[in-house]
Amino acid sequence: MRYGLIAGNGRFPFMVVEGARRKGVSLSVVAIREETDPRIEQEVERLTWVGIGQLGKMIRFFKAEGVEKAIMAGQVKHVRIFSGAIPDARMLKMLLKLPRRNTNSLIGGIAAELASEGIDLIDSTGFLRNCLPDAGALTRRKPNAAERADIDYGREIAGQLAVLNLGQTIVVRGKACVAVEAMEGTDATIRRAGEIMRGDHQGGSESVKPRKGPLTVLKLSKPDQDMRFDVPVVGVPTIEVMANASATCLCISAGKTLMFDRDEMVSVADQHKIAILAL
Repeated sequence: MRYGLIAGNGRFPFMVVEGARRKGVSLSVVAIREETDPRIEQEVERLTWVGIGQLGKMIRFFKAEGVEKAIMAGQVKHVRIFSGAIPDARMLKMLLKLPRRNTNSLIGGIAAELASEGIDLIDSTGFLRNCLPDAGALTRRKPNAAERADIDYGREIAGQLAVLNLGQTIVVRGKACVAVEAMEGTDATIRRAGEIMRGDHQGGSESVKPRKGPLTVLKLSKPDQDMRFDVPVVGVPTIEVMANASATCLCISAGKTLMFDRDEMVSVADQHKIAILAL
């Protein structure tokens, strides 16, 4: 069986290639010109470059390669898709059918187009099971009582956001929501929360006044998380951004969050006395 990879930005696509290689699987890769790291060319044998709106070209490549199952790995910025891309006829037809312009609708539409050609979009973590954490504290320090209270509060918010299909990152302080992710991504959300708590972020005519306690970050999958796409991802940069924003605790979903460079990530968290908890 031939597998295909739709490669977005970041390290995720490289990790999928490496994980597939360990299992003796060679991938046919579609690299996105506006997003994918060009070094991907050095890691695979079969690859084509497409523009962000060239759905038809992507499907033609997969068909020519005999791909039956495809994996999507790496972020593709929403803004590029909905405002910066010049779609081909197939992408345009798919976009016009979308009920909403959010990640689930967009990728669901792409998955449907692939399925119509006999190509199944599958779990993006299939070759990376070792990167999914079990439940429990992953660092030397466990969350304290205040951080636990913020986690409980944040999980309530996450339940409501899942209904609205918004971002996965929530930043809480003193059982108050400081920031929620939209299109900007995890790191930008955490930075914004840090700015708010320092009083750098202006809300109306007055600066927002800090609440008591450090920041707690939650990066959680949806209860019905579709593991084919938009899987929560954390790594060393997440911890570094948290440290700069004075965040002291990270809560992630056990079995449904990819941890890049896990050992290094935990080591950096321990250095900054940041607790990581998988629930």
